[in-house]
Amino acid sequence: MNKRIRQRVLVVFSFVLLLSLVLAGCGGASGGDSGATPSASAPAADPSASAPSGKPANLLEEIKSRGVLKVGLMGTYPPYNFMNDQNEFDGFDVDIAKEVAKRLGVDVEFVAQEFSGMIAGLQAAKFDAVISQMTITEERKQQMDFTQPYITNEVRIIVHESNNTITKLEDFKGKRIGVGLGTNDEKYLRTVVLPQVGEFTIQTYDDVIFSLKDLDAGRIDATINNVYALKPVIERNGFKIKAVGEPVKSDQAGIAIRKNNPELLAALDQALTDMKADGTYDAIFNKWFGEASGTN
Repeated sequence: MNKRIRQRVLVVFSFVLLLSLVLAGCGGASGGDSGATPSASAPAADPSASAPSGKPANLLEEIKSRGVLKVGLMGTYPPYNFMNDQNEFDGFDVDIAKEVAKRLGVDVEFVAQEFSGMIAGLQAAKFDAVISQMTITEERKQQMDFTQPYITNEVRIIVHESNNTITKLEDFKGKRIGVGLGTNDEKYLRTVVLPQVGEFTIQTYDDVIFSLKDLDAGRIDATINNVYALKPVIERNGFKIKAVGEPVKSDQAGIAIRKNNPELLAALDQALTDMKADGTYDAIFNKWFGEASGTN
């Protein structure tokens, strides 16, 4: 064997030896399909360990971790929610929100939002919950989850003091009727009242105060609203308006949250149940409406 051949054999032999050593080392690692039982010193990984350390498991835990419940509300709808003389949010909804947050063990932060954008704001996570007279409807249940009702409101027809021609819904025909933009009352006028009584003009408003100003000035003929919302607005502004006829409907408002947050929904529901059971809810209701809460 000449020198060149011996060198080639030596190179091949070295390569084979090196490859054998590498394969032997790899054989010590357990393969995914080998069927080998993990050793006691290397237990199977906990599936929950894949989540980032310290990350809240759900929205309720996130709220508790940050220590704040963010609540969306209009802030322009006394006595439910409004800015008081100290430039602070006040009202029935505000007191309900504060008490609910207290029972969750967190503070509350209010985020002002026009009602027409309330659902979009909630879904965009601008706030965690809406406590702003959000009426519970089947349509809204498709977009949000609701707690049990925390108030029932009777809706009445409201006209100028001098108006004696409108006392019922049938009298709306041919008239100009004001209503809050995006509210359940607007939907009621468009889908129920219009088909029943005939054509009339619907004027929408982002702020209830402007609808009442227009009613007082004669720019609209009537509006519909609930009786609890009337008294403080009339007294503060001196509007010459009145509620007439029987209630046209009654609505129930609940706390609204984004869908698929069962832990938060259950905690809010429990807070409301406990408030009603221990008398706290009745005290808040009487503070703002001067009467017993009934069966809300």
